Amino acid sequence: MPVANTTAQYGAVAKTFHWLTALGILAVIPLGIIANDLPYDTAEQLADKAWLFSLHKTIGVTLFFVALARILWALSQPKPAPLHPDRRTETLLAEIVHWLLYGSLVLVPLSGWIHHAATEGFAPIWWPFGQNLPLVPESLAVSEIAAGMHIVFERVLILSLALHIAGAIKHAVIDEDDTLARMLPGRCVGQAPLVKRHGKLMPPVLAVTVWAAAIGIGNMLGVFHDGQATAAEAPALQEVDSDWAVTEGSLGLTVRQMSSEVSGSFADWTADISFDETVSSGVAGSVDVEIAIQSLTLGSVTQQAMGPDYFASTQFPTARFSADILTTEKGHVADGTLTLRGVEEPVSLPFDLTLDGDTARVQGTTVLDRRAFNIGAGMTDQGQLGFEVSVTVDLVATRGGTPDN
Repeated sequence: MPVANTTAQYGAVAKTFHWLTALGILAVIPLGIIANDLPYDTAEQLADKAWLFSLHKTIGVTLFFVALARILWALSQPKPAPLHPDRRTETLLAEIVHWLLYGSLVLVPLSGWIHHAATEGFAPIWWPFGQNLPLVPESLAVSEIAAGMHIVFERVLILSLALHIAGAIKHAVIDEDDTLARMLPGRCVGQAPLVKRHGKLMPPVLAVTVWAAAIGIGNMLGVFHDGQATAAEAPALQEVDSDWAVTEGSLGLTVRQMSSEVSGSFADWTADISFDETVSSGVAGSVDVEIAIQSLTLGSVTQQAMGPDYFASTQFPTARFSADILTTEKGHVADGTLTLRGVEEPVSLPFDLTLDGDTARVQGTTVLDRRAFNIGAGMTDQGQLGFEVSVTVDLVATRGGTPDN
């Protein structure tokens, strides 16, 4: 069997690329569907889901490079002529399908790779070259757009593949010609008649039209999300009558999942603060913070975090931090108790305080152990979910002001 193509048949390299690609597609698509449909309510389910997604992604990235190599090889080779030169419409359709297949073999894994690189907290690709992509930020909006594109291009790939297989069966069963035989290993066929092909631009232009139509249909069906949190609506918190009213600020957390940092913040919380800046040592005030757990946005794992094995937000919709504000030689500390998921644990939050008249800026960070609050208790592998959770507070409060949040 010749290595290179001729006008009559495909060579060994083209056949190897073809069947490697076919094998990869037959593996990667079912893996993606199965992994996506698996639940992840427990640690064991999450581990199984992550493993399948890692396998899916690793095969997908491999297919991406195989597809690039296949396309480069195809561009350098003559393409065997069609066996039925008189069937102009059929030949045009076959060329469009080939363009859709080649393009989709690049677009499907590339969009999936972009989704992966933009996502915080993911099942990793099994290779030593890192998980990021140049020019792709970690962004929920970017990841959801890429995920939508991945779905659309995957559907085009499946449709193109079905048409390609149907065409091959037609040639083998109905036409009884050598179209399929030219791609089978070890088969050699005779010379095909030369035929005038359609204009070189028509098939790729029509293929691009199909992709554009698919994106439009996907948009109408809602496969592209807006990058907003998907958690359930948080319960309304009671207003507080505080000496110091928070006018702006954030309450965030960061955890490592699958070796990647995942950061998020709570949109709804109240703070009842009393503070006497004239106290130079000891208790200078108090703080009572109530947090609506379901207002948490935590990247692509927001829904997962709300589940019964993690925050269990349905059963425990709020958390509370009640503490004394201490003035010490090293600065200020909020020293008290955090009640989270029905568990009370002592927590100290050191913070920097900047006072400007009746306006105060507070910035502080503390580290919690999620296991102390039975969050992800079944996740005993730090590589899957880190034990430490960094909590950050950054707020501006005014004495007797009107709160914003």
